[in-house]
Formats: sequence, C-alpha cells, structure tokens
Amino acid sequence: MPPVPLAASLGDPAGVGPELLAEAWIRRETDDLPPFFVTGGAQLMAAAARLRGLSVPVAEIFHQAEAAECFARALPVLAGPDGDYAPGRPDRAGAELALASLTEATRLAVDGEVDGVVTGPIHKARLAEVGFIHPGQTEFVAEACGVQPGDAVMMLAGPHLRTVPLTVHVALAEVAAAISEALVERKGRIVAAALKRDFGLDAPRIAVAALNPHAGEEGRMGDEEARLIAPAIERLRAEGIAIDGPFAADGLFAPRQRETFDVALCMYHDQALIPLKALDFDQGVNVTLGLPIIRTSPDHGTAFSIAGTGKADAGAMIAAIRMAGDCAQRRFGN
Repeated sequence: MPPVPLAASLGDPAGVGPELLAEAWIRRETDDLPPFFVTGGAQLMAAAARLRGLSVPVAEIFHQAEAAECFARALPVLAGPDGDYAPGRPDRAGAELALASLTEATRLAVDGEVDGVVTGPIHKARLAEVGFIHPGQTEFVAEACGVQPGDAVMMLAGPHLRTVPLTVHVALAEVAAAISEALVERKGRIVAAALKRDFGLDAPRIAVAALNPHAGEEGRMGDEEARLIAPAIERLRAEGIAIDGPFAADGLFAPRQRETFDVALCMYHDQALIPLKALDFDQGVNVTLGLPIIRTSPDHGTAFSIAGTGKADAGAMIAAIRMAGDCAQRRFGN
C-alpha cells in the first residue's frame, strides 16, 4: 500500500504559502519529505510556482489516495475551489479560498483519510470578513476535532528549542489573572503525553519559566511563582512527570541551560515566541498538541510584502511538512 499522504492548506493565496508549498515539492527528495497534496487552487499553485521560477508540474487529483501515486512526478492538488494568483494583494475572494482549503484539509484529517494536516499561514482579519470566528487556526482545528480550546496546546519547535505558551492570544495586562494552578497542570500533562507519543521522548524534561523578573525574587516582584506555579509543578512531579522550575526567564534560553530541558513551558505568547524565532525563525514549526490528529504549520505569517518576489525562505514550511510526517510515523506507523 502507498503511504498515507498529508493534506496541506493553501493559507492566504496572496501570501507566501502557495510558493513555499511549491518549493517544498521541488525539495521533496533532498529534504526527505513525506507525500503531501494541496487542498484546492490547482491553477493558483501552478502560477505561484512559475512566478518563483520553479518547474513544478501540477496534477489535479480527485481523491486523496491519488496523491501518493503521483507525488514523485507532480505536485498533487485536490480538485476544488480555485482563484487568481495575486501575491501581496489580499482580498475577500482569497480569504474565501483560504477558508475552503483549511476546512477541507482539516475535514480529511478528522475523518482519518490523511495522516495529518499542514496549514499555510492565514490573515485573520481577512478571514474574519468571511465568517471565521476563531482566534487562529489552532482553535479552528481543535473545534473540528471536538477538543476544548484549552486542551489544544500550541508548541513552537525548531532545531534548537521547543516552547509552549501557557496563555496565547491574551493581552499582556491580562496574563497574570489568566494563570492558574489548574492551567499549568493541564498543559503540563498534555505536553508530556504528546512528546512521548509523537516525538519519541520516553521521559520528556519540561522547564517552566517564571512570570515575574527574577522568578518573583521571593515575593518582592510578584507572588505568582510561589502561589500558583510552584504548587502545580510539585503535583506534576508527583505524577512522575520530569518538570522543574519556575526559572527566571532571562536566563532560561542560554545555550547551557537549553541542554537541560526538552521543552519550556512559558507564561505568555512573546515569552515563548521571541526566543524560538530568534534561534529558529527559518525552521520554526507551530504544532498543536493534544489533538486526535496531527497538525503543524510554519511558524511565520503571510509575509504579503515579499510574496511573489522569491525572497521567502521555505525552511519553515519544509520543517512543518517533515515534522507532520515524523509525528504520523510514530503515532500511526504509516
């Protein structure tokens, strides 16, 4: 039997997603990528490849099983909605195509017809204009899977670092109030289980970042560490999870310190994303833990300003496809 492919959504067609998917297909052998296909936009994908200067034959397919059969000779694109390629000029039609592509890719994964989904970068404001009500793709995919938003955990992963933000799309002024012992415990358990199941770590080591400078400095700069974070860590440790902290965040990501953990559980969005992007911007992957499906995405945005110019680096898209395939291999054995 041929391998089960991955489904990849276009992202906003005016962004860099289409051209990076085309580049990924070109590099499928050199970067050892699993078979994947794009959900919709066959003509658009061909145009994006041409503008990037790539010779990419596009094969329109009518069932996902055809993808593995033709992947070696052409980029498979599932028949469906299409549109004009207008890089750097997002519009309503493009948002509708992005949503249709995301919806179909997610449906195929939820129905078990593909091994996982790789989502291209979207423009949330444009999607909101066509009825997208979620804060981001993570929440959209979680709802499609029947998973509560709090149980879908965003992890950012690169060659040098993995981080998980405890709170995500929350204003900085609201972070302290959003942190609780229960939240630290729930996300700590999900992260530990996912790293075992999908990343092959028998005893993943979790480091927890402090919220306040100097980890609160014994209460002089805040008491969340002693009052909320440390008790949750103790309970998780009692369950057999290798977790430690809270550590002052300003030193947690130094080279020697990074060697002591497999993932850092951070208190808020930028605390997790700044070090990841500083170290691994061109290879950073956004992977959703805690789902019954595999979902990854390149950890960058639509980059409208450079779309169609050939300047966008395909490293993160390639890393997202490879990671989805590796996770699927560990979880499903396909």
